Amino acid sequence: MQLERLLQRQGFGTRKGCRALVRQGRVALAGQTCDDPFVEVDTDGLVFSVDGTVWRWQESATVILHKPAGYECSQRPQHHPSVLELLPGPLRERGVQPVGRLDEDTTGLLIVTDDGSLNHRLSSPRKKLPKVYVATTADPLDAIQVERLLAGVVLNDDPEPVAAAGAEIVAPNRLRLTLTQGKYHQVKRMIGAAGNRVVALHRESIGGLSLPPDLPPGAWRWLEAADLQRLEGTP
Repeated sequence: MQLERLLQRQGFGTRKGCRALVRQGRVALAGQTCDDPFVEVDTDGLVFSVDGTVWRWQESATVILHKPAGYECSQRPQHHPSVLELLPGPLRERGVQPVGRLDEDTTGLLIVTDDGSLNHRLSSPRKKLPKVYVATTADPLDAIQVERLLAGVVLNDDPEPVAAAGAEIVAPNRLRLTLTQGKYHQVKRMIGAAGNRVVALHRESIGGLSLPPDLPPGAWRWLEAADLQRLEGTP
């Protein structure tokens, strides 16, 4: 693949803009500056740099993001910055989108991708992908509330009870809740229906993939093949 086209595919701008990047000496291959935008490059295992920042060739762009509070999971936010602003320009240029949504005040694990097929698979209700949240509640929790959540509570837009796949009190005012559905404001509404109120919410995991403990709020990293297997539960 020609270098200018490769850079365009990786989100560094138009073909013309990428050609200029190369000719200005701002692109390096294997640590060596390259000023030929038409040189053929093998993408397999490719590592390159633009303006000193190192990148790996990625056929698709999928990342793990530790969402902080105060960001909306939208390309067109209304009241707070978009969570996509936490990502570098080349990723945003590739048209990445959050897989599902977390409320503005909810923190934790968020997958962001430009892979439409992956987004669909992870978002599909048929997949029943378990998502684990830790909710901090206004009032102390008790066994009755946990029993209600596990048995199923009725939400105001659905006459059918909605049950949690798991519910565990981990502190007097902290509940670890596992859901396999994806309803609007589901955790907050379920806990409200069980007789309590959520004051803080954090997503710990999706499928078999947990938020990396060394990934601070606002930071991101690439989703590796092993992460994807854990995420989708594939061997």
